[in-house]
Amino acid sequence: MSAPAPAVLPLYDQRVRTAEGGMQDLGAYRGHVLLIVNVASGCGFTPQYAGLERLYRRYREQGLVVLGFPCNQFGGQEPAADAEIQAFCRQHYDVTFPVFAKIEVNGAHADPLFQWLSARAPGLLGTRAIKWNFTKFLVDRGGQVLGRYAPRTRPEALVRPLERALRSP
Repeated sequence: MSAPAPAVLPLYDQRVRTAEGGMQDLGAYRGHVLLIVNVASGCGFTPQYAGLERLYRRYREQGLVVLGFPCNQFGGQEPAADAEIQAFCRQHYDVTFPVFAKIEVNGAHADPLFQWLSARAPGLLGTRAIKWNFTKFLVDRGGQVLGRYAPRTRPEALVRPLERALRSP
């Protein structure tokens, strides 16, 4: 008999690794609307970085924070080291939102944040698995997941749900 999986902590009790190797307490984002995205530099959806950055710049003063989490689990489309990923994001898309250390989003080594997100907003047919890069999760100011959006959903298509979330206390 295998040991039970450890419980996943609530969103604001979790910590994630920064690209520089430090730790970031997600509690620091309490009171913000979060758009959490698994990203990759070599994907057909990589140009979405530009749209994510536009959303961040447009709405950050109202409380939006975009959080990017590089992942190499889909077609090996993010093989670079964290420092190279940071440089790519800055040089090609002028990204200013936080892009964290590379993680896994599925399987036995899935990051607890994505375990938590997937449990609260399953995908098509109730699956928890992330299907590809640029899956997006919208989280309200209180830490509740409002929605999960497929990779094909362009950042610009999220304006209405983002604005609704930003208007809520």
